[in-house]
Amino acid sequence: MSAPRTPTASWRNETKSASARGYDHRWQKARAAYLREHPLCVMCTAEGKLTPANVVDHIEPHRGDQTLFWDHANWQALCKQHHDSDKQMWEKSQSERTKFTPDGKVVW
Repeated sequence: MSAPRTPTASWRNETKSASARGYDHRWQKARAAYLREHPLCVMCTAEGKLTPANVVDHIEPHRGDQTLFWDHANWQALCKQHHDSDKQMWEKSQSERTKFTPDGKVVW
């Protein structure tokens, strides 16, 4: 018999549903409004490409902090490719060394 699993500190590994973590109807409405106002992926735009954004990313990971979660200044529009690959890899390798521009965007 294996030992009981020790819970990790990550908010993503909790047993709470996405809705219970804040990704509920209110978030879906806020996300849709933000993407209407910011239709292009900021990372693609920085690369000189015009790609529709379909993810609202938290620039600084909120890790369950609802104040940071709802801080619009902490949001950026990304395409799924950048969010799911480049940003996730960057966050894992740079989590303690995150640098921001004066306007609050992540320095890539």
